[in-house]
Amino acid sequence: MARQTDSGPSDAELVRRSLLGAKEAFAELVTRHWATAVVLAARVLGSAELARDAAQEATVSALTGLDQLRSPERFSAWFCGIALNVSRRWLYQLHREIPGLPMDDLASDSPGPAEIAEAADLASRVRDAIATLPGGQRDAVLLFYLQGLSHREAAAELGTSAGAVKARLHQARTNLAPRLSPLADIPEGTTMNQSDAPEWIDVSVAEVRRTDDAPHPKHLMLLQERGGDRRLAIWIGPAEATAMAISLESVEQPRPMAYSLTVNLLVAAGSPVQEIRITRLTPPLYYATVIVAGADGPQEVDARPSDAVNLALVAGVPIRADSRLFGDVQTEHYADALSYPTGTAELAAEFRQLQQELQHERDSPHWKRAPNPT
Repeated sequence: MARQTDSGPSDAELVRRSLLGAKEAFAELVTRHWATAVVLAARVLGSAELARDAAQEATVSALTGLDQLRSPERFSAWFCGIALNVSRRWLYQLHREIPGLPMDDLASDSPGPAEIAEAADLASRVRDAIATLPGGQRDAVLLFYLQGLSHREAAAELGTSAGAVKARLHQARTNLAPRLSPLADIPEGTTMNQSDAPEWIDVSVAEVRRTDDAPHPKHLMLLQERGGDRRLAIWIGPAEATAMAISLESVEQPRPMAYSLTVNLLVAAGSPVQEIRITRLTPPLYYATVIVAGADGPQEVDARPSDAVNLALVAGVPIRADSRLFGDVQTEHYADALSYPTGTAELAAEFRQLQQELQHERDSPHWKRAPNPT
């Protein structure tokens, strides 16, 4: 049954008004259940002050996710559950970062009208930003960040996989960053650290080179910044190098090969490749993502850089790399790789020669074909 006070409307009615944009209705909801949320959070965190901060974060989460509340009459349990989830997450982070951290039991105050109004305004702006996301990303954000579900729980709720939820959250963070960064409370004169924000550089495949290390030569993919001087060299496999050389030299194929088939299948499925990104280096491996169109907006698929670049060459889409991957060592490595004896044209010529030999073998009277099934 919805909570009914002697001097005001029920929780369900206040939820309904809040969803219609009445900030004072949401403020009244928070005021009603604030003390309970703080007490519960304090039991988890061991600090009334931290509990109050956790309840404040729960307030923002509750407002931005209010339209996900299935039973408005159960707002109290839902709101307190969010506060508990926030508290548990904070406690886990605190124990990881500062084991044995002492926590003093400090007095807890109820929020004042100004604090509630500020929280409501901030939540409204966050909610507006989340509302601009494609449907799949928006649902993932509401379930994971605002309702505290795990990746697996959110996936079950959305009828998809945990990996798809992670991909949607990554895309949502990228889309929300420009809109939410102005809301950050940064003291005047403070310089923001942008080291974690990638700067994407458009690159092209300049060359594919092969060493003369017998009996197992190595292959390198050489990328260069479009309109710039930065260079990037990445070791790749022989099959991927040959496929890349074929694309760069526009070698005609009688039948679609693996990368052409993949691109054609994606187009037929309505999810064409839009671009590829070389994202990071975790020595000794480079990582990349293939970005394809999806019903809920662009989707990112993890890939090896060699496979991703081959797809980009076949699909004719942009190739981008994080600017942090470039450096003096890479420039020197790139220059050294240019001296490797076998390049793109030679690799493509070797493939043409192999094609001709196979065709000659097929045309030979000694060619044995398997009998047709009866």
